[in-house]
Amino acid sequence: MTPTTKKRKGAHLQNLVRDKILKAFPHLKPNDIVTAKNGQNGPDLKLSKVARRLVGVNFECKHQNKLSTVYSWYSQASKGQHKLVPCVVMKKNSRKALAVIDLDDFFKLIKE
Repeated sequence: MTPTTKKRKGAHLQNLVRDKILKAFPHLKPNDIVTAKNGQNGPDLKLSKVARRLVGVNFECKHQNKLSTVYSWYSQASKGQHKLVPCVVMKKNSRKALAVIDLDDFFKLIKE
């Protein structure tokens, strides 16, 4: 994969998350959420003070095929209980446990 393709994939994911934030919080304006340029330090989405207060999340976006194991775990969590939100909880030695949920389910949770 070319570096340009990798950059495009990352930018697409940042734009997707930005658009979902704007949809979940319709009173925010597009300039309240700015996507970072490739290679720029800090979070992938730069939130205004108002957006930081409303959203309360610092986003790091990764669009990679290396994540296939997490997706197979998520598929396991999705089987059966269709009324429950699937969630993968994972942990690496000497690291905090992480919870992985669907992006739409995540936005339902934070906008309530």
